[in-house]
Amino acid sequence: MTELGIGIGWRPEIADAVEELPGVDWVEVVAENVCAGHLPDSLARLRARGVTVVPHGVSLGLGGADRPDPERLAALAAKAQALGAPLVTEHIAFVRAGGPLTATPGLEAGHLLPVPRTRDALDVLCENVRIAQESLPVPLALENIAALFSWPGEELSEGRFLAELVERTGVRLLIDVANLHTNHRNRGEDPVRALAELPVEAIAYVHVAGGIERDGVWHDTHAHPVPEPVLGILAELAGRVDPPGVLLERDDRFPAATELAAELSAIRTTVATARRRGPAAAAGLPAAARHGVGAAALRAGRALAGGDPLLIGAGARASGGSMPPALPSRPLPAPVPVPESPEPVGDGVRQRVGVAQAALLSALVAGTPAPEGFDTRRLGVQSRALAAKRASVVARIAPELPEILGDDFRPAFLAYARTRPMPGSYRRDALDFVEGLLLAGRPERRELTRWWQERTDSRPAGIAGRVARAARHVFLGR
Repeated sequence: MTELGIGIGWRPEIADAVEELPGVDWVEVVAENVCAGHLPDSLARLRARGVTVVPHGVSLGLGGADRPDPERLAALAAKAQALGAPLVTEHIAFVRAGGPLTATPGLEAGHLLPVPRTRDALDVLCENVRIAQESLPVPLALENIAALFSWPGEELSEGRFLAELVERTGVRLLIDVANLHTNHRNRGEDPVRALAELPVEAIAYVHVAGGIERDGVWHDTHAHPVPEPVLGILAELAGRVDPPGVLLERDDRFPAATELAAELSAIRTTVATARRRGPAAAAGLPAAARHGVGAAALRAGRALAGGDPLLIGAGARASGGSMPPALPSRPLPAPVPVPESPEPVGDGVRQRVGVAQAALLSALVAGTPAPEGFDTRRLGVQSRALAAKRASVVARIAPELPEILGDDFRPAFLAYARTRPMPGSYRRDALDFVEGLLLAGRPERRELTRWWQERTDSRPAGIAGRVARAARHVFLGR
């Protein structure tokens, strides 16, 4: 197992700060955001300094009913090789559903959705993981995801589901303690129980991130500070096992470098303190005490980074403080044995999983009735969150549209998303959105037409063409 240390998610918006942050041992990059043949200059400089870079995929959908797409696997493999990565990571999730397997239109979620913790879903996931492992040049680790809702009729707890996945495939785990906190808040699941059931020797590294509560639901935003309970769960984990790496994720509302430094310092302090307590102490640590560890670490981190322009080392010297405690060395966990490949999963199992996932995704993105047994209020929250994410991504990749539409951009896009499932890409989503605005006769028609023509080298489809295309989508699923 590779010893990674303390790291941070590399994003273009904070690339300069990441290069300057002292005490960053490694970085993680969203795999879909880089090209194997043309790495961003910042990542190239980090690699030249010996900083490890790990690609983190978000689009394989290994928990989906279909077998993994060979082209997506090949692209992830190429990025791992281009980055000289010691491993690659993905998610235990599905991101699309429908298609030939279920004889229904293909649907994209544009986000990670939870798989049902059933024997059928586990069989499909395990076979998909083995296919991915055979296609990748380096080991694979999979991340537990955050969820806003639960599947009815689940047969396994999260910890047992992950334990059986490791036992049957030998895959490593990327444990996101913020996601454990989210599932505790939203689904009542005990993070301590999940950690107790996990095969901790399979942990490749750990994610730490922030979120926020809205309307009684905890949203794992990666856009807010890390809360004390998340550091408390990190303390619980680090007291049980020595994590080879811990990484801070931030994807939006990026703070000043000093705030990033403070959070990195709090993570380092939390891990070091938990290691000194040891597994026996952490295993029985009450929730209030675990949260106390997180609160103390946050206070120490903020004091350490306070005021100095960049960071941990500089901040400590400027304020007269001390460096975060060194992380005591422990032997890395033993490798997880890889089992022999079992019999292939039959198409009947995949179809059962696929039909259930397609019905759920259709309710979330196409307005069809919620499948029986689901919490309709929670599905409504998830549906709105998916539409909001689409709006945010389209605004980012097509910034001219918010400029043209002004304050009406977001409500107009959300109205469009309520009746139009996401197409295959966000670029296509932006084009379809503008097409709908043009057909509606928006007053900004001239600016929108110019925007369209600059990106398609064609005239926007007329009413007849639009109706024909809609018919093809409904009746042929394309």
